[in-house]
Amino acid sequence: MSIYQKVYESLERFFPSHKLLKWGLNLSPIYRRSTGRISHVSEDLHNVIVRIPVSWRNRNYVGSIFGGSLFAATDPVAMMQILQILGKNYVVWDRSSNIRFKRPAYQNVYAYFELTKEDIKQIREAVSENGETDWTMKVPITDKDRSVLFTEVEKVIYIADKTFYKQKRKAREAEKSKTSD
Repeated sequence: MSIYQKVYESLERFFPSHKLLKWGLNLSPIYRRSTGRISHVSEDLHNVIVRIPVSWRNRNYVGSIFGGSLFAATDPVAMMQILQILGKNYVVWDRSSNIRFKRPAYQNVYAYFELTKEDIKQIREAVSENGETDWTMKVPITDKDRSVLFTEVEKVIYIADKTFYKQKRKAREAEKSKTSD
């Protein structure tokens, strides 16, 4: 268990999950370097908005927001959002990410992480049927009123039942030790 998980678990007795997700990421030294800031987390955790301000820390050679900053600001959010919604009986990992730049961002931009109740239902059903699933989430990065699309990030999130995941790992380790003998 990471230090972040330990702190989160000790604080969740006193604070609601949506506030801990926002504060935890915004205070994390690792996430702060991305220049993104969580500006909103809905109480049910289904909607998260990340603000990425243009500044001297993330401007590239031509003055737009560096693509790496856009990408880094979206990196941990979907995984943590889904993990907090599903709870401790699930394993959630980032499997892959893809970023598509549509136009340069010379202004503050916003990344929108949106999950519906139907999305969560489909994830739970897929995991219930197969033990694991990959969930694809598209994250638009736009201006504040969502009228201009600058970038689209596609996140593929691996989600598994924790018991299934542990059994899968044990089987893989047993197979490894068998082949190394």
